[in-house]
Amino acid sequence: MKNDRKRTFLLITIPILALFICFNTIPLIRGVYYSFTNFKGFGSYDNVGIRNYLDLFTDARVGKSYLFTIKLAVAATILTNVVSLILALALNSKIRAKSFFRGAYFLPNILGALVVGYIFNYFFTYILPAMMKMVGVEAGSILSKPSTAWIGIVIVCAWQAIAMNTIIYISGLQTVPEDVYEAGGLDGATGWKRFRYLTFPLIIPFFSINMVLSVKNFLMVFDQIMALTKGGPAQSTESISYLIYNNGMAGGQFGFQSANAVLFFIVIVCISVAQLKFSSSKEEQL
Repeated sequence: MKNDRKRTFLLITIPILALFICFNTIPLIRGVYYSFTNFKGFGSYDNVGIRNYLDLFTDARVGKSYLFTIKLAVAATILTNVVSLILALALNSKIRAKSFFRGAYFLPNILGALVVGYIFNYFFTYILPAMMKMVGVEAGSILSKPSTAWIGIVIVCAWQAIAMNTIIYISGLQTVPEDVYEAGGLDGATGWKRFRYLTFPLIIPFFSINMVLSVKNFLMVFDQIMALTKGGPAQSTESISYLIYNNGMAGGQFGFQSANAVLFFIVIVCISVAQLKFSSSKEEQL
């Protein structure tokens, strides 16, 4: 009986492990290898050592994409978590049809990012300018100006991410015992004080999860940019992921952008680890 269970586990695990190695591990290893070459995506290539990595720090386009991506990630993370926490507090209170509203707020997470992006592209390009014109304000698409295009991307990214973050915050709020609120109420903890001194310290683990996931996902933003701006106007909304894809696959910089991808992977890991350590220290203090 025990041998049958082991055999069953192996039969389930081995195909999954084989697929993971074929479609994740092997491409990762090949990407690291190509990062040390001048491979264009086709034809012959030579090893160039660490030249690609050195060139990354002097390439103005790469630097601009990193700055834009970090700005986008910070803005979208703040907006997403503030709105998600407000919604979670509202949905966790005693209101009617809570189950319906929770399902409705989760709907954006089910939709594909490209589909959402194209819908918002139409909204920003045609519907919003028409609405502004109705109130007497002449305005074009916010996606057509470098100064405002990134705001549209932040809105779309946050709108879709709020769904999952709200669910996580609701799960955290449901772990807070009612006794804590009753004791706090006797001490006069109501409104903002109740949230600051009672609720938030008890949901910090859930806040940490949302922050790490938000920053990681927004740093890797790709689909929304592909659907909304394709890196424009004038390369002002070119994220790192989009730059790696665009120049690596179609721009003849496969080796150089492979090095960019390796560096980007290291940056994301370092940021995530730093966030987790900072959050852990806060939890220990509490």
